[in-house]
Amino acid sequence: MKENEVKCMHACKNTCAMLNEALRKEAAIVRYYENMLDQCNLPEVRSFIQDSVEEKRQGILRIIQKLNEIHARSQVVDGIISSFNNIDG
Repeated sequence: MKENEVKCMHACKNTCAMLNEALRKEAAIVRYYENMLDQCNLPEVRSFIQDSVEEKRQGILRIIQKLNEIHARSQVVDGIISSFNNIDG
């Protein structure tokens, strides 16, 4: 997939489609590297791949944290809007 094929639709409310896509791709890369580890027996390459896997996992955690922040913020906003709607009703 070309880089410019992924476009933000700017319609996300409680999640981010682009971050979810990034999460999916990062997880696929980790699985790819883990498969390499299963097949590789060269210590210096294994060490390099293990370091790369750990870096990718940290990136995945950061994406998940951001998605959780977006979701939590959306819930707060929904609660505020709901409380105003209840006052008017």
